[in-house]
Amino acid sequence: MIRNDLRNVAIIAHVDHGKTTLVDEMLKQSGTFRDNQVVSERVMDSNDIEKERGITILAKNTAVHYNGTKINIVDTPGHADFGGEVERVLKMVDGVLLLVDAFEGPMPQTRFVLQKALDLGHPIIICINKIDKPNARVKEVEDEVLGLLIDLDGTDEQLESPILYCSGRFGQSSADIDAPGTDFIPLFDCIIDNIPGPEGDVDGPLQVLVSSIEYNEYVGRIAVGKIGRGKILQQSNVTICNYENDETYNGKINTLYTYEGLNKKQVEECGMGDIICFSGIEKVTIGDTLCDPNAVEPIKFVNISLPTMEMTFSVNDSPFAGNEGKFVTSRQIRERLYKELLKDVSLKVTDTEKAESFNVAGRGEMHLSILIENMRREGYEFSVSTPRVLFTEENGKKMEPMETVIIDVPEEYMGSVMEKMGYRKGR
Repeated sequence: MIRNDLRNVAIIAHVDHGKTTLVDEMLKQSGTFRDNQVVSERVMDSNDIEKERGITILAKNTAVHYNGTKINIVDTPGHADFGGEVERVLKMVDGVLLLVDAFEGPMPQTRFVLQKALDLGHPIIICINKIDKPNARVKEVEDEVLGLLIDLDGTDEQLESPILYCSGRFGQSSADIDAPGTDFIPLFDCIIDNIPGPEGDVDGPLQVLVSSIEYNEYVGRIAVGKIGRGKILQQSNVTICNYENDETYNGKINTLYTYEGLNKKQVEECGMGDIICFSGIEKVTIGDTLCDPNAVEPIKFVNISLPTMEMTFSVNDSPFAGNEGKFVTSRQIRERLYKELLKDVSLKVTDTEKAESFNVAGRGEMHLSILIENMRREGYEFSVSTPRVLFTEENGKKMEPMETVIIDVPEEYMGSVMEKMGYRKGR
């Protein structure tokens, strides 16, 4: 059965292509905020570092209502270091909004995330954003996006994806570049018409794949996932299993929430296709499946990108130790690092032979620097080593992680860039 009263959609784009601003405007135009409510800009970037750097780090969920249909929107990160967030979010949705800057066109991260969406067979809506820019080159960018879809082996349906021309800042969308719109109604209609409602067995035994974890000091772990089959009730008993192993255990749902605007709303019951949050199961982790105790069937999960870089976090033993932070002991630092693992699947933490040092591996320098900055702001004091590249062994040979990079610079800077790339073994 297909649920026609629901749409689950992810927004994917490169850093700074206007994704979060577009979501702000969708929230406003769908009546999520009161007329007199004061709303900060880029309201979805709730983390202080996100606001300061102008980037999205954590995937977030929100929901709007349009003509009797609930649209769950997931705002995904646009930086390669947070690819782990993107990969698992795409398992929760039934289609994607591909947002591309009308001047910059498709960028490396657009390619990375789009490839993941195409592999899952998701329908695409192409949004060419910031058409109000004075240097916008809409037609060329449109051709570049289609070229990218061909490059990535998109299906015939994906190559014929609808194209909208938007200005997130002014809240305008239109299917015709020569007739700019006045609101987001064409965008909402396009989502309803082109993204299918979730499909599954409404009356079958419960099945929920956990895609992300939040942590709250009061209720502990809050798991987020999409109901693939059946329905879930508050206070119901469930069995938790994982596709990767044979371990199972039982638990009970204490509280159940869905998303309404930017808030979670407590509910008694949710059905197939809903994106839900629940608390009460302390051991639940990303990739687990919640099942009806009488039908334990785990769902296969995406492979998460492996770490490429490692740093050692240690107790600060410099002459200035104890001057900056409240949490300075190895026990406190260790607890905080392992707590981060509860919600970040791309991170790896291992103890070392020294009790006061821990190896922390992540997707890249940005990934690790965000963790360091968050811990510093929370009052942790520690020292870190220089980053080390993680090598893997294949057939007795040492293999280094490889990345494809595209650098677009004026000609006079090419020499400097080539020199820096050579220093980092670029080829």
